[in-house]
Formats: sequence, C-alpha cells, structure tokens
Amino acid sequence: MDTIKPRGGINHRPNPVLVIIGSLVTVIFFAFPYLLMFISSLKSQSDLRRIPPTYLPEKAIWSNYVDVWSSNVAPGKSLLATAIISFGATLLVLLIATPAAYYVARFRFPGRLPFLFLVLTAQMLQPTVLAVGLYQEFSGWTGYAIWGALILINAAFNLSFAIWIMHAFFSSIPKEIDEAALIDGLGRVQTMFKISLPLVWPGIVTATIFAFVNTWNEYAAAFVLVQQPDLQPLTVSMPRFLGLYVRDWQYLFTTAMVAIVPVIILFALIEKRLIGGLTAGAVK
Repeated sequence: MDTIKPRGGINHRPNPVLVIIGSLVTVIFFAFPYLLMFISSLKSQSDLRRIPPTYLPEKAIWSNYVDVWSSNVAPGKSLLATAIISFGATLLVLLIATPAAYYVARFRFPGRLPFLFLVLTAQMLQPTVLAVGLYQEFSGWTGYAIWGALILINAAFNLSFAIWIMHAFFSSIPKEIDEAALIDGLGRVQTMFKISLPLVWPGIVTATIFAFVNTWNEYAAAFVLVQQPDLQPLTVSMPRFLGLYVRDWQYLFTTAMVAIVPVIILFALIEKRLIGGLTAGAVK
C-alpha cells in the first residue's frame, strides 16, 4: 500500500530546534523580571544606590530574608491578612458560582440571556471605580471585620468571571449524562456533585486561579478601607518600605519575592488537575 505524501512534498511539521529555541526565549522573556527582582533582594542598600547600577551584587546578602521580618513593616501580619482574604474570597466565589453556573447551563428560564449579559457587564467594573461607594458602605467595619469586608468585595468582583467560565464548561457537557443519572435515582444536587463537577475540573481550576490571583493582587479596595497598618494586606503595606528619608529597596524586593511564593505553590498543586482536565478524552 502506497503511503500518502503531503501535497507538494512539503513537511508541515515544525522544526524541533526552532520550537525549543522559541520556548527558551519565551521563558527567559517572562522570567527575567522575577530573576532581576530575586537578585536585587540579595543586594545591600549601597549596591542598590550605586550609579551606574550593576546587575549582580558584590556579595549576596541572604540575611535580608531574615532581617525583613524585624523591619518597621514586618510583613508577617500582612502576609497572613492577604492569605486569609484570598482564600476566603476564592472559596466564596466557588460556593456561589458553581451552582449558579450549573443552573444557568442546564435550565432555560425567563431572563436567562439578560442575566448572562449582566454577569458579563459586571466584569467590567473594578474596585477603583466604586472606591467612594465601597468606603461609604464599609467605613464602619473596624478591626478584623475589615478582612470580612474585603472577602465580600473581592468575591463580588470575581464572581461574574467565575460564573461565565464555568457556565461554558457545564454547557459543553451533554444533558443526556445528567438525564441518565436522574433516571438511575440520583437527585439534582447529587448529579451536579457526582457527575458534572468531575467533568468540569478545567473550569473550576481556571476560576480558582483567576479569583485567587486577582484577590492576592488587589490594591484599591484594601487601600481605601484598611487604615490600621497591622491589618493591611501586602499590596498596601509593601510601599511603606519607601519612606520620605529612608528607602529600603532590598526589603521591598525581598517581600515581593515572598509574596509570589504562595501563588507559585498554588499553580504547582493544581497543575496536574488542570492539564489532566484539559486532555481528558483526547486519547481513546
């Protein structure tokens, strides 16, 4: 049996060497700012003030990662605040968005399209636009209650995207699967948790990453609402390293490196589920 050759004898497969080179260039391009930030976190204050600046320090000062915790800012409490707010908002988003997206994907009800349009429109709003209204709404929340206010605010601003993306994944699942589960005796809630949710892991992971990273990096609402320094999240407390007379750049870079570690850990933990969900059913 003759083999079928490509038209014109042209091999359309990409050159593996070019693919490797392109991948390395892309990785270096995106990793360079983080590498520069890490190197700067190991410099002394004199190295950072040197003119012209140098990329490498004369001597790596690893003690910066210890000294930063005893500095005036002491980012430990801010890191705790950011973690609590981020995990709380992400959990709240998943608890609300999952059943909402499932219901919208599986049922046709009056006002369904306007509801989806409203969800999409709500994604255009940001805390910066509503800063005055948020301050009037939550100005009376003091102490640790302000963390609860930030959880509600961040959950509200990330909810629309989570509903939209999970609705798309639920809609891609044939309704016959749910109908078969209902015939077998499962209830609607059991069908959602036992049948549909395992099939939409990519959507759940995407919503989790989006909500967590957005909340972790949120600045405007936290800056407006949190006035007590010991309750401020990292995004608000980090600029305090840059005072009027003293600028501790090395501690700022050190805290920035510490701040990205939880996000890296999150990606490492859910990477397999994300890739496994995206490739599920690709090979028989």
